[in-house]
Amino acid sequence: MLVPLKEVLNDARKNKYAVPAFDCVNDIMVRTILDTAEQENSPVILMCLEHNLNEPKGFVYLAEYIKAVVSFYQIPIVLHLDHAMDLELVKKAVQFGFTSVMIDGSSLPLEENMAITREVVKYVQQHGISVEAELGHVGGHELGGTYASDSKLTEPSQVETFVQKTGVDALAVSIGTSHGIYHSEPDLNIIRTKEINDVSPVPLVLHGGSGTPNVQLKEVITNGISKINLYADCRVAMAKGMKEAAAAINRVDPLPEEMFRPITQALAAVVKEKIHLFRSNNRT
Repeated sequence: MLVPLKEVLNDARKNKYAVPAFDCVNDIMVRTILDTAEQENSPVILMCLEHNLNEPKGFVYLAEYIKAVVSFYQIPIVLHLDHAMDLELVKKAVQFGFTSVMIDGSSLPLEENMAITREVVKYVQQHGISVEAELGHVGGHELGGTYASDSKLTEPSQVETFVQKTGVDALAVSIGTSHGIYHSEPDLNIIRTKEINDVSPVPLVLHGGSGTPNVQLKEVITNGISKINLYADCRVAMAKGMKEAAAAINRVDPLPEEMFRPITQALAAVVKEKIHLFRSNNRT
């Protein structure tokens, strides 16, 4: 069943677990993630990126497909627009039934970030849609692999004002992670996380969860992180499964289920691992 983001995050914050959020690009990922989450009785967030939504019929093959299948699952499912940079993309997400959007003004000056976030909140609140914004900036690599920008830690002193002036339902914070694959182990700022959580009126979100050591993820969950975004870990797992599938194929016309099985098995293993790591299993 489709639900707003704030519904699952408020419970996660109250009970000190995190809801896994997976960027997904096709039906194989959607089905594997949903099947695994339901087996573990875990709420889950399916995220879509502008990069994929802007492909020909991207909104149809992602949003419409997800909406068509969620009624067959008993777990809470959030359909989330990840990293929207402007209001026009948000409007299209509303049109296609998303239950949550992230407006990313983190690379803008603070006042401009608040202004565009307020504009999005005002537009979507009449539709019962949750809004996530980012304060501070999580940098790292673009989807193409090129380095985009450095991260800038979130200032706890700005959090309460930002939330009050924008009306957001969740706040993505920068505490030491980055997007993409790490070339050295990150060192998350646990003290900063706790300071932010102590003053934040809304649940906190961690971007760049892939590749972050488990012990650090457990610590930030204990200290206030309620949603963790994952994509690179899924891509790594699927690539491993693809190599296994290619090595095992011994006929010129393999059945699709035989080709896809190692890929879905590798992805399902990662999804299950994250659900247990975040303690979101048996929460529905």
